[in-house]
Amino acid sequence: MTPTGDREERIPIWRDQRFWNIAFQVLALAAVILLLTTLFGNALRTLQSQGRQFNFDFLGNPASFNIGESVIPYQTQDPYWKAFLVGLLNTLRLIVVGFVLTTIIGIFAGIASFSNNWLVKKISQVYVELIRNTPLLLQLFAWYFGVIFGLAGDQPRRLLRAIFITKRQGGGVFIPWFTGEPVSLTSFGLLIAAAIAAVVLWRWRIHVMETQGASGQPQAIALAVLGIVSIFLFFFGLAWQFPQPTEAGGVTGGLRMSLEYAAILAGLVFYTGAFIAEIVRAGIQAVSKGQWEAGRALGLDAGKLMRLIVFPQALRVIIPSLNSQYMNLAKNSSLALAIGYPDIYSTASTTFNQTGRPIEVFILIAATYLTINLVISLAMNSLNRAVELKER
Repeated sequence: MTPTGDREERIPIWRDQRFWNIAFQVLALAAVILLLTTLFGNALRTLQSQGRQFNFDFLGNPASFNIGESVIPYQTQDPYWKAFLVGLLNTLRLIVVGFVLTTIIGIFAGIASFSNNWLVKKISQVYVELIRNTPLLLQLFAWYFGVIFGLAGDQPRRLLRAIFITKRQGGGVFIPWFTGEPVSLTSFGLLIAAAIAAVVLWRWRIHVMETQGASGQPQAIALAVLGIVSIFLFFFGLAWQFPQPTEAGGVTGGLRMSLEYAAILAGLVFYTGAFIAEIVRAGIQAVSKGQWEAGRALGLDAGKLMRLIVFPQALRVIIPSLNSQYMNLAKNSSLALAIGYPDIYSTASTTFNQTGRPIEVFILIAATYLTINLVISLAMNSLNRAVELKER
């Protein structure tokens, strides 16, 4: 006779919550597939009724249109796929630089909201409220027509002693930049290696201090030496080239940014930076008051308190929210079409108008932005796992 405790009581399938969870997901997936299949089938039938077929053969045809600026060599007789590539590289150049600058501005503006200086605090608050409550497209027009073209003239104008701006043919914004000489490229590679080594040394120092109770002084000395070498490489190894005006009224040397690129970059950076500033402010406020009081009790000034105690803990709150803002910046870059910057959306619009292939072109655009955002999400999730609290 089998004991009652040894018998496994089977739950009827219509009362099993796990079964219904899986069933609802399967039904939802089937509904989405059915909807997409229906829409795609209708689109194909519409194309067939118009005597057209769904394919991407047009990508091999000559594009026959010019692109204002390109990272790689491009001519009008090049195929459409290369025009898409040029637009994609222009978009990535805008997004990557935008990530760096908007993070810097957002962090500074967020920390400034806690400043003891009344003026700095109010400037931060006005910046955040003004930028967050006005449309991005309006701000892009203000940057392009009001600021960039307002500063640019037919003759080069000097800004901050080292920057030139002009709107004449071949003009733009010229900033100091390092040359492409072998010594400069080698120094740049060494700086990247030094940054990686600094991260490794820093984590090693923290590890030995926590596990062995060591002072970490040898690693600190190595970090100081690495910092001195990096400063020397930055100022002298990169062989900086400063822009200079020419007798013909142009500018030579340095790095040239088109007026359109400068306007869309400034608009995206300051717009997204305002949202990141609020995220940083919320992350800092999430740190308990006891941490602030403990830092003050140790005699730390406001700068060290923020840098060593508060901000590292706030990162666990800040980073997850940064993911959505970085993705918003990537998607908002499509507004570059409004001021004439040739990003991938602008290139795709011209391609659509010439080829009459709306479905294929918009599938390419959607797939491109989806891939970019998935890569951003993957990178930010990896960073989030690196800073989150590990439970034993």
